[in-house]
Amino acid sequence: MAKRPAWTIENGKVVCREFEFVWNGGFAVIQKRKNINALHQSIEIATGQRALEVSSKGEVELGNQLSAFNMKTNGVFIENIFQSSKKYENGGPYLDLIDVSPKEAKRDERHHGSGRLVALVRNGEEWPLEPKTAFYDYIYVSALVENFGYILDLSEYQWFTDIEFNPGKSINCQARSVAIYKLIQDKAAFEVLNNKKDWLEFHAKHVKG
Repeated sequence: MAKRPAWTIENGKVVCREFEFVWNGGFAVIQKRKNINALHQSIEIATGQRALEVSSKGEVELGNQLSAFNMKTNGVFIENIFQSSKKYENGGPYLDLIDVSPKEAKRDERHHGSGRLVALVRNGEEWPLEPKTAFYDYIYVSALVENFGYILDLSEYQWFTDIEFNPGKSINCQARSVAIYKLIQDKAAFEVLNNKKDWLEFHAKHVKG
């Protein structure tokens, strides 16, 4: 058995719950899809609601399109923007990571040899590390608006998952970001993207998992 998180909206906030399911070992896509289906079945049994897998591993085309490894903003993959924004105590941000593949940007050895992370930098402006995930969620939701506008139809889904996300190893998750987009859409509050201060306040108040 395994547990993986999923995100939904409850009482005007994005929240996270873990669901248990039978894990299928292996690295092949078919095995990952078995895990996605098992996770989604567990969610449906527990809640009576549907989930969308937000990654390149799912079978639903919309979820594939929303993957940070597939979606671009201003012609650059989201993953590259995030990885190239990291400022460490002994180096960075490493802007050359904009021009490599998303996997290369994520695995660049300088992430492990430059000391602790101290800030995130976007267009010359520093972002704090708290609230956790606020910067990643900002660039992701902004990319959703750039690619889909304000009318991305997520009404068929109440939960969002990413089978590749392991909360023991990572913090940021594209599934969480999609849930935040849906919340902002529900609230007709896209103006929070116009100002860093407003975004950070919104995130601290409304993102709880």
